[in-house]
Amino acid sequence: MKYVNLGSTGLKISRICLGCMSYGDSNKGEHGWVLDEQQGRPFLKASLDAGINFFDTANIYSDGASEEVLGRAIKDFAVRDDVVLSTKVHGKMRDNVNGGGLSRKAIFAEVDASRRRLGTDFLDILQIHRWDYETPIEETLEALDAVVRQGKVRYLGASSMHAWQFMKALGLQRAHGWANFVMMQNHVNLLYREEEREMLPLCRSEGIGVTPWSPLARGRLTRGPEGNSDSARYATDNVGARYYARAGEADNEIIDRVGELAARRERSRAEIALSWLLHKPGISAPVVGATKPHHLEAALAAVDISLEPDEVAYLEEPYVPRPISGHS
Repeated sequence: MKYVNLGSTGLKISRICLGCMSYGDSNKGEHGWVLDEQQGRPFLKASLDAGINFFDTANIYSDGASEEVLGRAIKDFAVRDDVVLSTKVHGKMRDNVNGGGLSRKAIFAEVDASRRRLGTDFLDILQIHRWDYETPIEETLEALDAVVRQGKVRYLGASSMHAWQFMKALGLQRAHGWANFVMMQNHVNLLYREEEREMLPLCRSEGIGVTPWSPLARGRLTRGPEGNSDSARYATDNVGARYYARAGEADNEIIDRVGELAARRERSRAEIALSWLLHKPGISAPVVGATKPHHLEAALAAVDISLEPDEVAYLEEPYVPRPISGHS
């Protein structure tokens, strides 16, 4: 495994982040396809054995069960200070008016709840899962600074939003002397490159680490244009269907080219698509989900693939702009 500093911080993370939305309780939350604890633990152990030290989850995944599964696995298979645990706050966790969002009340409550579920005194990274249009951003940023100063959180991150929103938040943090965001987790893959316009250049300029979600376009880059799959997630993934609903000839051409390059290199489609992302300037570590052994194997292999500039250009050339997605 290779490691990089997260943005301009001294925190070293593996070039692959294991996304833990896939592990939890299939009877909780919105994702009935997730692996239950005994099914998920082998993937967590295998990741640790392979040198992955960076794990991403969220309070809302399986209504907190993802954090619980991850926390127990880290306790059993790793030394706590050897890993980087990242979770998120924003989603609705309780059936009352203050049960979600980014108010001071919600942040304080959810940080403590996440720490309990993960079985840890502190969170390495706390991300705001989305922008909260109902809470003043100053209130959110001051509360985030407070949990850092209390020692409950080490670093702050954000997830998909407009570049102007992220820069506004960074500016306010600096003006007030509050703890800064050091990470952006946004939607980037070969089929969705709108973040290249403003967010990725902004992150490079400001020294922000980037950890993209959905690096394989929810599996579409791994299966060919026909999109056939026996995956339970693919069959029930309404979110992915919405994000890529306008897939047309350009997307099919990109998927074809991933397959052509994979065949030429004697690699899997997933390895090529992930390698492309790892070559992008400023990308720290894609967040990769794994529910089958070959998913993890492909992610690990991608770290060591070197693409030539003409191969990168060949994969990128068919892309056409598409509507913004992933901000809500």
